[in-house]
Amino acid sequence: MVSNENIYPLLNGLVLVGGKSQRMGIPKEKIQWYGKEQCYYLVDLLKAYCKTVYISCRAEQEVEMSDKLEGDPIYKFLPDVYTNIGPLGGILTAFDLEPDRAWLVLACDMPLIDSAAVDFLIQRRDPKKIATAFTNPLNGLPEPLCTIWEPKGCSILKQLIAQKKLSPRQALIQQQVSLMLIGPQDANILTNVNTHDEARYAKAIIANKSQDR
Repeated sequence: MVSNENIYPLLNGLVLVGGKSQRMGIPKEKIQWYGKEQCYYLVDLLKAYCKTVYISCRAEQEVEMSDKLEGDPIYKFLPDVYTNIGPLGGILTAFDLEPDRAWLVLACDMPLIDSAAVDFLIQRRDPKKIATAFTNPLNGLPEPLCTIWEPKGCSILKQLIAQKKLSPRQALIQQQVSLMLIGPQDANILTNVNTHDEARYAKAIIANKSQDR
């Protein structure tokens, strides 16, 4: 399902895997929550909604993953041009590649994001804003790494760098973004997994969902 290009800028997907997973101790993008390494699971998920999907990574990760895939053309890698500034660097690298596209950004350490959440976000997309994002009901803050960033958001994000501010959440807070408030019963979809305890919590939720089907 690709956005109508006559109404909205075409939508690309960006799966962020460039973190170093220091607290987890193992690469979070390689965890198999659903029988496949998470970075590839998310790419496959986004392909149903996006024109093209890229894996945003560090340069050394691209080499490692490309070698492992043995040139498999199914997956596209986009190494960071803006280095050492966290996920903001990956998002800006994507805009430099295709500045006229909107980018649906997903972090690899949010394993409870599913097709229902992605569909919910896309159906409520507002291209007149710089972004469409979920608001986490647990803290009232927008979630920048499960967000559709519109082309007009690029200049705002670059202003952050000029101000030495590296949090894309600040752009969502400062600008009039289109925020999707999810109910407390759905708050788990934005669970961020950085530790083994958090991983056990997420696995339990995934197991319960599987039993309910």
